[in-house]
Amino acid sequence: MMPTPAAEIRVAERSVRISNPDRVYFSARGETKLDLVNYYLSVGDGIVRALRERPCMLHRFPKGVDDKKVHQKRIPSGAPPWIETVRVTFPRYGRHADELCVTELADVIWAVQMSTVEFHPWNSRRADVERPDEWRIDLDPMPDCPLARVRRVAGVAREVLDELGAVGWPKTSGGNGIHIYVRVAPEYGFGEVRRAALAFAREVARRAPEDATTTWWRKDRAPDKVFVDYNQNARDHTIASAYSVRGVAEGTVSAPITWQEVDDVSPNELTIATMPARYARLGDLHAGIDDTVFSLRPLLEWADRDDLEVPPDG
Repeated sequence: MMPTPAAEIRVAERSVRISNPDRVYFSARGETKLDLVNYYLSVGDGIVRALRERPCMLHRFPKGVDDKKVHQKRIPSGAPPWIETVRVTFPRYGRHADELCVTELADVIWAVQMSTVEFHPWNSRRADVERPDEWRIDLDPMPDCPLARVRRVAGVAREVLDELGAVGWPKTSGGNGIHIYVRVAPEYGFGEVRRAALAFAREVARRAPEDATTTWWRKDRAPDKVFVDYNQNARDHTIASAYSVRGVAEGTVSAPITWQEVDDVSPNELTIATMPARYARLGDLHAGIDDTVFSLRPLLEWADRDDLEVPPDG
């Protein structure tokens, strides 16, 4: 069988060569590598806004999502000269990595050419990688937790955010969870941001004790509760960005949603097949995130009040 000719994709002033464009990446509907490229083109402003100038780990699936996943911190070899990187260090191991630093849509499409499906950015930017400007609230359901419970906890989280004067930007996880992002002033290091996130999580769990937990060890959590995962704010911890496709056969997307949609959203319906039309209709629902910067000082005061001991990063 003859290989499919490569496709040349024009992205602004760049040209990106896509090899094996007909390779099936998502087995549920037979969607291909080129379908994945076209999806990311359709949400271009949104995915670039989510990744802009952040160190970015790539989840690559060279043979499609039903096969082996490659976690790629260092930028893959063969990058064109216009691809930008940012260096991050790992003091515990005495190593560093030059990670992809997205500044334009062509960077994203080149990463897809290199078999990237998922984009996992840091919550800091290259101007100061040690001071996050994004606080991430990960509502992570345990195996027996119904979606209705996740929705209830999201509502409590919004209530607490409103009282703090913080603006939360929700999105689906691409699975059964909900993520809420808050833009914060880059005033603190990862340890303090994580401590603030724990103080918030504890408050949510206090208000919704039947639904939410902050119990550190997974084995000790009730299997039907929502873990308010503050640890996603630890250094070098990442989760799929807004508009990132997930590495599952259905091609679901970690999709921005409105607060009004939280109570009835069907995450499995937000896929690379449905998102282009949704994006064309609604635009980027996170477009205003950079205009709503919050200071973590009140949460750190809560942490001091509660004398919080943050569990070790793990």
